[in-house]
Amino acid sequence: MNDRNPLVHHITNSVTINDCANVTLAIGGSPVMATNIEEVADMVQLADALVINFGTTDESMYASMIRAGQAANKKGIPVIFDPVGVGATPFRTRRAIDLLNKVNVSIVRGNVTEVYALIGGKATTRGVDAGELTISKVELALKASQQLQAITVISGEHDVISDGAETVQISNGDIWLTRITGTGCMTASLIACFAGITEDWYSAAIAGMSVMSLAGERAKKALNDNDGIGTYRIKLMDEISLMNEQKWAEGVRFL
Repeated sequence: MNDRNPLVHHITNSVTINDCANVTLAIGGSPVMATNIEEVADMVQLADALVINFGTTDESMYASMIRAGQAANKKGIPVIFDPVGVGATPFRTRRAIDLLNKVNVSIVRGNVTEVYALIGGKATTRGVDAGELTISKVELALKASQQLQAITVISGEHDVISDGAETVQISNGDIWLTRITGTGCMTASLIACFAGITEDWYSAAIAGMSVMSLAGERAKKALNDNDGIGTYRIKLMDEISLMNEQKWAEGVRFL
């Protein structure tokens, strides 16, 4: 990134918390994973960005999310919201919409059905896996960004990022990114790291999403014939930690 070492406060899920911490370190940030409601507002005062991840949210964590999010709004740092599994159950969807009413989210990162559910759409989903929609991802990203008043990042075969006026598509990536747990959550952490060092949060969203997609592509190409998913996970983290301006400029593909 640059010489800055942004502190990214995560209130994230128990499944991928270690991955999020490690990817934050890999790209040059510092992670903190405080969730207790008694300290989250104070921790936000030290942070450069806040990640809120809905993956394994319970009552106490949800209350901490609201308090931390409102503290981040008062401080003026970006809030990155990952609506994991939203759309899968009515309860989860209601909670996500309630959070959006109480916290000004800067960037939303999700798959098509999660984002669609946030703007009131109905789609078939299975757990955290994306379903099929009749609306295109470009149309959805633009509409969601305008309705939610937040930069919207939609991951998929082609990643789409919109700020409500401009829209960018990224064609990097590999199907193996969907075969390991946590790549979406890690992408939110990457976005937060970039957003924590600039006021241009749209460019930060593009940078974070494209780094994950390009690193996933490079990691797959680096595999040997007998390497599997476990090795791919390690190589993915390697590629993120070794990413630089030259590799990014030569490798990223915008549509």
